[in-house]
Amino acid sequence: MVNITVTLIAALLLGAGFVLQQHAAERAPQAFFLRFALIADLLRRRRWLAGLAVMVAGELASAWSVSHLTLSVVEPLLTTSLLFALALAIPLSGQRLRATELAGVLILGGGVAALSVARTASSPAESFGSPSGWFAAAGVAAVACVFVQAGRRRSGVARAALTGTAAGLVFGISDALTRQTVHIMSAHPFTALLTSWPGYSLIGASLVGLWLMECAFNAAPLHASLPAISAAEPAAGILLGILVFGDAIRTSPAMIAVQAAGLVALVLGVVLVARAPALTVLRPARRLPQAPRERVSLPTAAQIISRPLATTTSRSG
Repeated sequence: MVNITVTLIAALLLGAGFVLQQHAAERAPQAFFLRFALIADLLRRRRWLAGLAVMVAGELASAWSVSHLTLSVVEPLLTTSLLFALALAIPLSGQRLRATELAGVLILGGGVAALSVARTASSPAESFGSPSGWFAAAGVAAVACVFVQAGRRRSGVARAALTGTAAGLVFGISDALTRQTVHIMSAHPFTALLTSWPGYSLIGASLVGLWLMECAFNAAPLHASLPAISAAEPAAGILLGILVFGDAIRTSPAMIAVQAAGLVALVLGVVLVARAPALTVLRPARRLPQAPRERVSLPTAAQIISRPLATTTSRSG
């Protein structure tokens, strides 16, 4: 129960961090897309720094969860970060949470859960990543690069969705690297982590995922990027759990039906959440330039005195 509570707290922190970061990133110049100048600009924004700190706290809590629970339990619970993001976006946007968005979050989490229970995952202490299996992570990274290039050629919502998908795939690689890092720390002294590749790869993947996520946040409102991140990350994490850590897949007819239902629910949940007004209008409305006011010149004392005189002269004439 404690581990599940920690995982939900991690989801809460991640959702809050996402909203705060996107609220700041979308106000940065869109010309900074896929440029490190975007990070330099965001480092000067206090709201983004606060969101980053909250997200890092969530990542540390999720790392704890990965070390104490299987990915089949952690991934669906972390998907609830989308629900917490919606809850925080409501006061920032002034919009109400509709029943369709709430249903979309629940359906999305249920889809990820269905995909997770369709495999038999061993505990973190019993499985260790196969060296040959990490080629699958390279394949996921290559797919992420394809999404990034596709997003570069688009703009607006399409760019945010494609880049957000790439960020989610990279975060899925980070989840697998976190699991590998936990194995090393549990079986060897901490100094062994400094002389092995998973720790450094984890740092690199996390930074790349963060950069892509900020680019997605910068391109369009949160409704275009966050659902894609929430769907791609667990999908990549579950796939790498199967290919790298040898998690078994249940191939019975019932489990195949569960997997199909999970995939449909995943897509349907993303579509429902993407329509949330609270995520669409999260950015504060920009003030329109006001037309210059005409100056009204007050009459002078001489003009006031001369007016009655002019009126009297015209009448006498």
